[in-house]
Amino acid sequence: MESYLLDWANLLLRWVHVITAIAWVGSSFYFVFLDSSLTTPEEEKLRGEGATGELWAVHGGGFYHPVKYQVQPPKLPSHLHWFFWESYTTWLTGFSLFTVSYLWNAGTYLIDKSRMDWQPGAAIAVALSFLVVFWMLYDFVCQTFGKRKNGDAIVGGILLVLVCAASWLACHWFAGRAAFLLVGAMIATTMSANVFFWIIPGQKKVLESIKAGRPVDPIHGQRGKQRSVHNTYFTLPVIFAMLSNHYSFTYSHPQNWAVLILMMFAGAAIRQFFVLRHGYKLGRNRHPLAYAAVGVAVIAAVIWWLRPAPAAPLTPEQAAAAAAAAASPAGYAQLKPVLEQRCYLCHGATMQMKNVRLDSPESVKQHADAIYQQAVVSKIMPLNNATGITDAERALIGRWFQAGASVAP
Repeated sequence: MESYLLDWANLLLRWVHVITAIAWVGSSFYFVFLDSSLTTPEEEKLRGEGATGELWAVHGGGFYHPVKYQVQPPKLPSHLHWFFWESYTTWLTGFSLFTVSYLWNAGTYLIDKSRMDWQPGAAIAVALSFLVVFWMLYDFVCQTFGKRKNGDAIVGGILLVLVCAASWLACHWFAGRAAFLLVGAMIATTMSANVFFWIIPGQKKVLESIKAGRPVDPIHGQRGKQRSVHNTYFTLPVIFAMLSNHYSFTYSHPQNWAVLILMMFAGAAIRQFFVLRHGYKLGRNRHPLAYAAVGVAVIAAVIWWLRPAPAAPLTPEQAAAAAAAAASPAGYAQLKPVLEQRCYLCHGATMQMKNVRLDSPESVKQHADAIYQQAVVSKIMPLNNATGITDAERALIGRWFQAGASVAP
């Protein structure tokens, strides 16, 4: 029953998390486009009111005319829309999903004893510290170096080092699948913390000054803009880290930390292309195609690097044995001992992870496709190979499935 309820919690949290993430990322992309596409207002009245940019757009059968006031509008409107619940809800649902999927069964999903053999409590504490420590270091770097000459470049360089270090540590301390997700959660936590600790409080201080009739300190807008820009470049790396847990060839690689770093770098480079392309259309900067080319080249290099290695030439004896094995389909009688030794621990009478039970011929027949996909094709299961399944046993499962997946005695 516990596994069944956890599966429902996972499904519902994932559903809400994806919906709110779409809303957050979508609004982030829109405002980056808006800022990059603003032009000087044509009407003298708008310029006299302090408007610094405007945009005309058409969508859904109507025309839109957003106007930006860099510091403050001439009159505070009665209704002002705020963009923060998208961020908060995305983080809350994401952290809840991480808890249900990884922390609740840390011994199974978070810990890979071949990398670090520690108790679940210690693994959970260290995993959570990634979220907190990275934010503290990032915030310290922004406040210390962000205002200096070439501050953005300095912050970006230091941040690259921090992300690389965190990725290396996570991939050496935790199961690969969990490590990728943890790095994504770490960066996503920083994104939401930027909104919570800097962007929204700064906007509130601006409103307080306007309402009190005091001069508005532009530093609040500058800080909010800085953190918002950082969030923009975090977006694609985070999305890759979150999606990668479905593709074992990324996180199961011996140098999975390098795979993660390279793919996140490629995402940031491609994001730079989309940020600058709006300015290019207005003649503000050179064509940013080079950034996209770099990102695509890095992805292509990773694809080439991770390609399956060619099979080593077999000796005549090995070739004969392999041919004999392929010619002799495996039946349920041969499959059952493998399931008992490698699968019953999580899918037997005492536990049914993901509501899957494999200790009867009927259930094995029902889940035959999933068994083949998970154990032979993607090799995701057993998770982190906790039960030590061998390549020969995976091949046996493959022969059983290709022979018709019969469960006849």
